[in-house]
Amino acid sequence: MASMTETAGGFGKKRGEKVELSDLAQQVASTAADKRFSPVLLAGLVRAAEIFVILVTASLSYVLYLQGESVSGTLYLAAIASGTVLATLGMRLADIHTVPAFRAFVPSVARMIGAWTATFAILAAVAFVMKLGDAYSRGWTLIWFASGLCALLAVRVALIPIVRHISAHHGLDRRAVIVGGGERGANLIDALKTSGETDIEICGVFDDRSDDRSPKQIAGYPKLGTVSELVEFCRQAAIDVLIVTLPLTAEKRVLEILQKLWVLPVDIRLSAHTNQLRFRPRSYSYVGQVPMLDVFDKPLADWDAVVKATFDRVVAALVLVLASPVMLAVAAAVKFESKGPVFFKQKRYGFNNELIEVYKFRSMYTDMSDANASKLVTKDDPRVTRVGKFIRKTSLDELPQLFNVLRGELSLVGPRPHALQAKAAEHLYDDVVVGYFARHKVKPGITGWAQINGWRGETDTQEKIQRRVEHDLYYIENWSIWFDIYILAMTPVSLMDTRSAY
Repeated sequence: MASMTETAGGFGKKRGEKVELSDLAQQVASTAADKRFSPVLLAGLVRAAEIFVILVTASLSYVLYLQGESVSGTLYLAAIASGTVLATLGMRLADIHTVPAFRAFVPSVARMIGAWTATFAILAAVAFVMKLGDAYSRGWTLIWFASGLCALLAVRVALIPIVRHISAHHGLDRRAVIVGGGERGANLIDALKTSGETDIEICGVFDDRSDDRSPKQIAGYPKLGTVSELVEFCRQAAIDVLIVTLPLTAEKRVLEILQKLWVLPVDIRLSAHTNQLRFRPRSYSYVGQVPMLDVFDKPLADWDAVVKATFDRVVAALVLVLASPVMLAVAAAVKFESKGPVFFKQKRYGFNNELIEVYKFRSMYTDMSDANASKLVTKDDPRVTRVGKFIRKTSLDELPQLFNVLRGELSLVGPRPHALQAKAAEHLYDDVVVGYFARHKVKPGITGWAQINGWRGETDTQEKIQRRVEHDLYYIENWSIWFDIYILAMTPVSLMDTRSAY
């Protein structure tokens, strides 16, 4: 097992010891961090554009061609809806919404024409079977088919320069790092190069072994550092995928590496192309033609991240409007009781272990404030004002964190952000819980699964922080927008229990 003194990065150094990257690794990290455009988001935008043009061409054909005609609008509406659904499903089956398909114009367009034609063939067959052929205008059908096809082709043509521009900067590629050099690393890189077009850009190799076993150049890619430096590199470069090349037989070494890396919000894959042990085909995922075993998946990727961010900002804005009278009253009470600012700002660890500044209503006397939370607030703590006791018990002091949500630093729901020197039984949190920083694979939240299950307030024992982290990790692994809604709905109920809130 990993050491109980793992740090913010989980890489075996104690808190406060900064990992220094080599000049080359620093240069690669700063270059890679600027390139990012999710292929899944691009595919979604293209699908949305296609659905839009299908609906528009069908509607315009109806208005322009059938204007003044006595026809059943309901039947035409049903045909338009059915055609849109069938075309969308057909193009999905044709697999034309991938990065390789966007780049290969002619083959993808051929498949798109096939899907569009099949859609109208199915509609015609259904109309024939249901004896509805006379209910629809053949002229409208032909105009919709032709105009829809032209519009879909126009979308693809317009996509070409966009994809080329982004691809020229590797913006559609997932940034990958090879973990483990030497012969196995070189074999993996060669396999990726010869497997056809892939969606990854290899940034470099990280390996703990010396140069005689793992040279500075592996299959044309530089060795950027050791596994201990990899965590810091991944955070700076916003790496998407880590591919571990060690064999399954090196179980102990694989586990040691994974215990260091699983705190990162990245996909972690174990290369399986040279393994003697074979699993069922569905057990593998593939990068190009190279089989991989999925170890960890990045939580809240692509559209999930968009949905959660949109939900957070919309709800936070509404709550701010509704809670503004209460916030004004709290601000007045804080200002009236003691000298000092209304708000208290505190550095805390956020997503990917980055430092953020969290807002709260000030609940302590100004000259007794503890910005690093080096001493836990306890029952009847003399540092806490009378107003502070009330707003801490009711969690009204947390309301200004809605501004952090609007700024994109916090989420409404997620693991609570802890202060830098927060302790449980006189031990720093990351000294108590192995893999503590894995809870930072998503944005921290104002409320969370741990909080509504009673694990809020003082952490005076190691068990309390361990249970809190267990709940945080459960939330990360099981996230859904409905889970967020449930936690938000249960938060007011959980706030009624103020026994551990001081």
